[in-house]
Amino acid sequence: MAGDAGNTQGKTQEKVQGPVQLGVIQQADFIAGLGKGLSVLGAFDVSRQRLNATQAAQRVGLTRAAARRYLLTLQSLGYLDSDATHFWLTPKVLQFSGNYLASAQLPRIAQPTLDELSAHTGGAFSVVVADGAEVVIVARGRDSLRSAVAQLPAINDLPSRAAQQLSQAQAHARSMMSMAQGLHLGARLPMHATSTGQVLMASWSAPQLKAWLDQHVLKALTSHTLTSASALEQRLKTVRSNGWCCASQEHELGVKAVAVPVHRRDGKVVGALNVVLGVALHAPTSSHSSTSSGSDEDLIQQWLPWLQEAAQRLRTMT
Repeated sequence: MAGDAGNTQGKTQEKVQGPVQLGVIQQADFIAGLGKGLSVLGAFDVSRQRLNATQAAQRVGLTRAAARRYLLTLQSLGYLDSDATHFWLTPKVLQFSGNYLASAQLPRIAQPTLDELSAHTGGAFSVVVADGAEVVIVARGRDSLRSAVAQLPAINDLPSRAAQQLSQAQAHARSMMSMAQGLHLGARLPMHATSTGQVLMASWSAPQLKAWLDQHVLKALTSHTLTSASALEQRLKTVRSNGWCCASQEHELGVKAVAVPVHRRDGKVVGALNVVLGVALHAPTSSHSSTSSGSDEDLIQQWLPWLQEAAQRLRTMT
């Protein structure tokens, strides 16, 4: 994706197969076949769970014949299954994510803290890391909104007006619970349109940010999404100054999020921690106002201390 949405002429849609990062590896050391094979494997996602050879070739930028050979090879290795026309991922690919989650320090350290936050507030908390144009969820609180819904009183025990308000709150909370469950481990979200992504981008150097903007288009996901490089850069200045980010309906309508960076002891930003909230679900359950429809300022005042305290705790452990 590239800087300004209005300045995309002459730029092609980003392929799954990215350029060789010569700053990391020399061209002579790069195994093109391995890179293409992994690109084919990465072509499968939520929007395209089943691909034929033609579709895979288009997504990766290969010929159909080459894509077919890679698909068949991955099938023979057990990473794909097929009905002779379409291919799809098998559970074997989880071996990689499982090994990462078991060995990487941040997910292991963050999980107990996220569970504690969720238990105390009923919020949907996640920790993410950056990966190209996206952030990837590597840890999330368990049963957060489910416990919040369970704590709501029975409608029959309340006066009619309160019962109506509670019914709306329950419906909203269940909707949020469904959305939060969709933010599973390994879920990938656009960097530019999420609170966590903007927190991570705010930690980058000016050359690093410019290089990223030159390579990526800022796609509009809602009417609130920042789609110009100048607007995003201005937002990142504010995020950098504040030390936190509040993104309101930029990734999905009806959803807000507040995020803070996660630092190592040496000060390097290694991830971001956020809480995802519905527009009418702003306050922790412990405050007895879980259906408040307050302003962004109220949201920040209520949730930011939880996030900052948790991020500080994680910093002492990394």
